[in-house]
This record gives sequence, structure tokens and C-alpha cells, in this order.
Amino acid sequence: MALCTAVLATSGLLTLMTPTDARAASSCAGRAVRSLPFSTGTVHIHRGGGYVCAVTVPRNPGPKRSMSVSVQARGNRPVVDKGTYRYRAGPVTVHAGQRCVWVKGKVGRGAVSSGWILC
Repeated sequence: MALCTAVLATSGLLTLMTPTDARAASSCAGRAVRSLPFSTGTVHIHRGGGYVCAVTVPRNPGPKRSMSVSVQARGNRPVVDKGTYRYRAGPVTVHAGQRCVWVKGKVGRGAVSSGWILC
């Protein structure tokens, strides 16, 4: 009985310590094509069926803080998700077709900007 309790407690701790990257990445359709790490987080980018999707996740999830993610297909306006979140900003999706996209992400004071990519 004690062994079962210890195993359950340990598995619960492992679940709590699992990074949110996998959960955030699964919120976008398509295949993962790029990750943009920065000092306070990472932007995960997926592409499929002419669409590009991005999610920003913090390096240390938990406390609420300012986060944002944006994706802009060349020739269009950016699609933005900005607010105070615990685990992620996004997902945001744009139809890019074969056009380049510009992806930005921010967590607290750290930020990343891709320039034109996926051309």
C-alpha cells in the first residue's frame, strides 16, 4: 500500500513538473517547423495546409505575467494575442499560403522577433 501511494505521489509530481511546451505545441495544427527561444520563453511555430500557427510559452510557467504572440503573413496585418497569462499566449493562426511570415513573442521583458521566415 505504501509503495502504491509513493508511486502515485511521484507520478503526480512528474506531471506537475512536465514543461508546458508539449501542451502548447499540441494546440496548433500542422507540423512543428521552428522554435524561437528567448530569455523568458519560447515561441513554437507550426505549419500545415497553408496555415501558420504560433504559441508563446514562458520558461517558468505559473505566475500570471504579460505575454503576447503575433503572426503576420507578408502583405497582411498581424494576428495578435496579448494579455496576462500563466501558461501561454495563443495560439494564433494565419493563412499564409506560400508567403513569408513574421512571428513575434513576448513574456515579461523578454521578447523575440523572427524577421521574414518560412518563405
